[in-house]
Amino acid sequence: MGFGALDLAIVIVYLLGVTLLGAHFRHGQRNVRDYFLGGGEAPAWAVCLSIVATETSTLTIIGTPALAYAGNLAFLQLVFGYILARFIISFLLLPLYFTGQLYTAYQYIEQRFGGLTRRLAAGLFLVTRALADGVRIWAIAIVIQLLLPRLLGLATGEQAPVTAVTAVLVVMALTLVYTFLGGMKAVIWTDVVQFFIYIAGGLLAFWSLLRAIPGGWATVAREAGEKLTLFDFSFAWDKEFTFWAGVLGGTFLSLASHGTDQLMVQRLLATRQLRHSRQALIASGFVVFAQFLLFLLIGVLLSVYYTHQPLAQSFASGDHIFPAYMVNHLPAGVSGLMVAGVLAAAMSTSSSTLNSLAASTLVDFYEPLRRPPEDPAAALRRARWTTLLWGAVLTGLALLARDWGPVLTAGLTIASFTYGALLGLFLLGRLAPSATPAGAAVGMLAGLAGMLCVKLFTPLAWTWYVLVGTGITFSVGLVASRLVGRPASTR
Repeated sequence: MGFGALDLAIVIVYLLGVTLLGAHFRHGQRNVRDYFLGGGEAPAWAVCLSIVATETSTLTIIGTPALAYAGNLAFLQLVFGYILARFIISFLLLPLYFTGQLYTAYQYIEQRFGGLTRRLAAGLFLVTRALADGVRIWAIAIVIQLLLPRLLGLATGEQAPVTAVTAVLVVMALTLVYTFLGGMKAVIWTDVVQFFIYIAGGLLAFWSLLRAIPGGWATVAREAGEKLTLFDFSFAWDKEFTFWAGVLGGTFLSLASHGTDQLMVQRLLATRQLRHSRQALIASGFVVFAQFLLFLLIGVLLSVYYTHQPLAQSFASGDHIFPAYMVNHLPAGVSGLMVAGVLAAAMSTSSSTLNSLAASTLVDFYEPLRRPPEDPAAALRRARWTTLLWGAVLTGLALLARDWGPVLTAGLTIASFTYGALLGLFLLGRLAPSATPAGAAVGMLAGLAGMLCVKLFTPLAWTWYVLVGTGITFSVGLVASRLVGRPASTR
């Protein structure tokens, strides 16, 4: 039991394979459209799995079991809202992004409200995505810190502790290699491979845990008790996971994350047609539901497992429970596959983030200021070096994220804080013909200020943040538009 030579071989084969696969897509790149959108040729099924792999990240694999270990299945209520939101995005926002050759979601904002508002929206995306993914990279560093001493032990016969800095640098170095070279096409196809790896690892971990518990599922059903509870119909505003917070809050959270966040919109723009983009987005919601259920059940099984086998070690936080089980208790081979799966989830999200941050930086900020435009080869080189620069920024933020609390809720809370202002802005553009550029900018700033007050002075759970922020942004934007300026274009 525990991580051994076979597991090491599996992890090394995975890392070499995914790096070579990603680097392979460097060939044929001629311009930034190839680098940022993969030439717009990705099939719907691949984009679907890429969406799932991107939003999964290590937060899901180590944070979701921790939630069920300490609580129950209530987090799954949030995913009901995720599914509903995907249908809304498919018919409300996606058609906007396929009118013209767009690279980022914020180019639509310029069409509707002008360049200043576009830069405000893009800047908010850059800050939010960088902070949230700093948490994600720290999450995988937790696993690397547990894993590297064992790797050193297998290689040298002596184990030595690994610092957080080393762990974070290893994660970013692995991801940057193929993202720097292969661009969005590499991101999507490595996501597909990584999806199957971490799902296989999760299923094998579930099976291993079930076999390790005396009596199997019958014992789990008897002893888990309230941990198998799914629905909570209470109206407590300070509770994170209730049915109402899940359906309403989850819907608005996913409307923002998949409808206005460049991380997802860029991937949807990589399909051939609007119809394929819709298929990919809607199908991804049901796949996400199934995988959240899998990792929540792993958390339930871990809680029962450790009642029959008392903890042999203390944990710095709940986020360490599943990684420690993977490294110390899974059978040979399964441990390696699960660790490869965690690395896969981390690398898929990090590579997507790096590519989207670089795309928004260049398309939304650099290119509008440059006259004349760069030649395609020079623009492609700049895109690659911008990706590298963001890798350095995310490394620094990951080190700061150590003190931000449980990784899953920390990552979602950061995103939820600012997503309302972004979603409110997009809804003003789509649903309010009378909205003006000045009114939209005022509404957006009011939404951010309002969420700061909510965070500091109310006990409201983070699951409601996007809904509240959207409401403030939309309503203030409408009122401000009536008071100042003429309506902008209604495209």
